[in-house]
Amino acid sequence: MTTVPAKPAMRPARPEFSSGPCAKRPGWNLANLQGAVVGRSHRSKIGKSRLKEAIDRTREMLGVPADYLVGIVPASDTGAVEMALWSMLGPRPVQVLAWESFSKDWVTDVVNQLKVEGSEALSAPYGKLPDLTKVRPDADLVFAWNGTTSGVRVPNADFISADREGIVICDATSAAFAQDLDWAKLDVVTFSWQKVLGSEAGHGMLVLSPRAVARLESYTPAWPMPKIFRMTKKGKVNLEIFEGATINTPSMLAVEDYLDALKWAASIGGLPTLFARADANAEVLANWADKTPWIDYLAEAPQTRSNTSVCLKIVDPRVTALPEDGQADFAKKLTSLLEKEGVALDAGAYRDAPPGLRIWCGATVDAADLEALTPWLDWAFATVAGELLQAA
Repeated sequence: MTTVPAKPAMRPARPEFSSGPCAKRPGWNLANLQGAVVGRSHRSKIGKSRLKEAIDRTREMLGVPADYLVGIVPASDTGAVEMALWSMLGPRPVQVLAWESFSKDWVTDVVNQLKVEGSEALSAPYGKLPDLTKVRPDADLVFAWNGTTSGVRVPNADFISADREGIVICDATSAAFAQDLDWAKLDVVTFSWQKVLGSEAGHGMLVLSPRAVARLESYTPAWPMPKIFRMTKKGKVNLEIFEGATINTPSMLAVEDYLDALKWAASIGGLPTLFARADANAEVLANWADKTPWIDYLAEAPQTRSNTSVCLKIVDPRVTALPEDGQADFAKKLTSLLEKEGVALDAGAYRDAPPGLRIWCGATVDAADLEALTPWLDWAFATVAGELLQAA
């Protein structure tokens, strides 16, 4: 018989644990955006200055090498990745590492849409990484540093050859500002404002190495290029994009919100503090999971476990004995109960992932809120499990 414990006394002060858009920074409110350049053209002097400030602060915060270009592009991280794929791939074989939902989307682009000759997917199921020893230095490479929907990340970039001939395109949207990116191994890095820094959505960041620029200037794709993907003019990279002249109209409110998040990050100690906060947050869940028999990590190898998008699976035998749709229903009831109580919002697994929990632990989340959350997770599980047994 399952005994349902009493509801915990403490509640998270901020129950936003969504993996995107993520929690706003501590202390955030709309008043932070009063200086936004609204009602003005983004091409105005002040508008371009704000966009350039966002680029410069991003470079400084992430430690982007001086000879890399940093630009703001449309359509979030997806738009940034698509720009790189459609603009640069074609002259070499391409390998795509796929172990979760979004990296599988890049397989669709490269293999099925662009149909790059010699393209292949190196795939792995949820919870694992592909065989990284199969990565070829003579091929272009596309991969996600951190699998947002699986909670599986690459522990480092050692699998990428320093003498590579191809370019490396890295989707780093849930890794930038939380994990140590090896810039020397990466030619294209993309991410979005609404992930680790919790800023407003809609815009992506695109970082290009000199090797990526050389590819853009030496190769013209065989397929038509939409306007929002075009990064060159007369055979040269359009440097205006990387100075604040965005291809389409950005939301200046969103720009101001991103600047606010960057200023907050700088005020608390910059990248080392952001890393430390994410690691401390993830450790709260790790300590709880280690002593909780009904839950386990989706990521099988500890060194591949994300410190941002922590994905957990329900391993209680009463649940795993259910058919697949029954397991999904159990997880849905669990997360719905957490939301009803107002203690964890948007904490369910991604729709294509195995049923379970996905709890964001990036730097804008406070460890105290995760400490307050874990007893509620136990309470919600015991409640739903009790209902399951009663129904049986």
